[in-house]
Formats: sequence, structure tokens, C-alpha cells
Amino acid sequence: MNGSDFSLRLLRWYEINGRQLPWRGTRDPYRIWVSEIILQQTRVAQGYDYFLRFTHRFPTVECLAEATDDEVLRQWQGLGYYSRARNLHKAARQIAALGHFPDTYDEIRQLHGVGDYTAAAIASLAFGLPCAVVDGNVYRVLARHFGIDEPIDTTAGKRLFAQMAQELLVPTRAADYNQAIMDFGALQCTPRQPRCPQCPMADTCLALAQGRVESLPVRQRSASVRVRYFTYVYVRFGEEVLLQRRPSGDIWQGLYQPPLRETSEPMPLAEVDTWLGRYGTLSLLRADRRHQLTHQLIHADFYLLQATQRPPLEGLWIRESERDQYAVPRLVEDMYGLIPNP
Repeated sequence: MNGSDFSLRLLRWYEINGRQLPWRGTRDPYRIWVSEIILQQTRVAQGYDYFLRFTHRFPTVECLAEATDDEVLRQWQGLGYYSRARNLHKAARQIAALGHFPDTYDEIRQLHGVGDYTAAAIASLAFGLPCAVVDGNVYRVLARHFGIDEPIDTTAGKRLFAQMAQELLVPTRAADYNQAIMDFGALQCTPRQPRCPQCPMADTCLALAQGRVESLPVRQRSASVRVRYFTYVYVRFGEEVLLQRRPSGDIWQGLYQPPLRETSEPMPLAEVDTWLGRYGTLSLLRADRRHQLTHQLIHADFYLLQATQRPPLEGLWIRESERDQYAVPRLVEDMYGLIPNP
């Protein structure tokens, strides 16, 4: 199959099977941009409701630009990868200062947190520009269909796939083509258990013919995983609780959390008691809650301190009834679910 046949068959598949999503059927660059940032590290099923809530709270780029950092992080809570929210907020202020949403690929690419893929998506979906997107779905579909062995995590591989994606793009239907290949990868040519028997292009798929569907695309490097041990203590003193803000330069920067000690191995109860037990009654809520991030595995222990005197810890004392006004990592959200009522 030549490239044009592949592209036309892909578009025909999309006309029948394309997903109906709230950020489609619009040329509003703001809504398209927000959806693309949410979906960078989030599955569509999870991102769907977040998109609706986020755009309801911040319906325009000007509303987002005027919001505080805490307001934005609170709306983002649970999505993870919080640098996305911070960059989105910075970029909104860039756009507000500019006076309009940038409408060329190069200008869009200059926004905080916008890389090649996101710039191409906004340029094609909002402005109809002939810019091909290249994401995980695109790598997978092209590698399998055309039997490409070049690793996707090398400079040469990225260059090869970007060039091929651009050559296959139908310039007059850039938005449809980009959405088609992303949907095809998400629904048909999936990472595991792809629907090969029902694939409309099975007759020309080299990976299927060669029995290599599961081995493509190729990745050269495997990232090492950092293991960390966290001990959280939820400190309750009367009607108040203590929150501390996470510092910059680490995961979840700018979010709030109960007092935390990080150690090189699980922290024994005796050490937790030495740390805070003198200030009240200490009880274990859960041991070894595992939380997997992209390149980190966190083992967390959760404790509750019913304090009889205020511990001399830095942080923000708030009324417990106002706790949900402060954005926290998902791991801390899980901890909150274990806290008994006063």
C-alpha cells in the first residue's frame, strides 16, 4: 500500500469510528489546547470529566490567566503531572498579554509547556494548518503498519517518524487526518491486544504479516525506577490540621500535604513516635501504600496524630472543614479517605 492509500483508508475508518469528544467539533484554540495538555499524560476516559470541569471553571483563556496558582492546581487535582497545570497557567498569561491566541505553528510552539506534538495539534485542529502530530499512537500505528524497526526513543527514530507522519498527512484535511490516526491507535491498533482481525488495513500491515505486532514499535532505552519511602502524619489539633507546601524541584511542587518524612527505607513506628508521638496519640492508618509514577515508585505509610498540644512544625494551620480548598497529590487524597471523623 502506498502512503496515499493508507491515508485515505484511515480517513474512511475515522468517518465511521471516530470518537465524539467535547473538544472536537470546535475550532476554538483555547479548548483544543486545554484538551491536548490534559491528554498528554492522561487517558481520554479520565480526562473527559476533568476537561468539562476545567473549562467550566475557566471558560476563556482570560479567565485562566486571571486565576491564582492555587485555584488552577485545585482544579487540576487528581490528574497528576502538575507541571502541566503550571505551564498552562503561565501560557495563559502569555496569551492574555499578547491579546490573541497565536495562530502559527512557531508562535504556538513558544507557549510555556507546548512541545512539537501539542503545537502541531493546535495548529491543525484550530487553524487547519498542515502540521502532522506524532505521539505514542502515531508511533505505534506507523511502526506496525510499515514494519519500521528504528527505535522511537532515538534522535534518528524521532526524525524518521516525524518525516513519515508529515508525508502521510492529507494537507486539505489536516485536522481530520491527525484525529483519525490518534483514534486509530487508541481504538484499533492498541498497545496490547490490538483488534487485528477487525482491522480494515490488516491486508497491508507488515507487522501482522511478519508476526511482529507485539514487538513494534521498538524502544532502545528502559528508564530506571527510583524507589522512595514516605511517612505522612496527619496532624489534627482541635478543629485544625497542619498542611505543608511541597518545595520546588521535586514531584508535586506547590501542592499541599500533611507533615512528611522521607527516608531510605520504611520508617519504623518507634522513629515516628520519637518524631511526633510526644504531642498526642499516634495511630497507623495504612502501611506501604504503593504509588507508581512514571519513573518513581513511592512506598507510603499514613499516620494520624490526635494532638493534645500543637507540634512545633512549620506549615499552615487551617480549619479541617476547609481542607479541600487546598490542592493535594492523589496519594494524599487517598490518605484523606482513611481519616476518621473527629
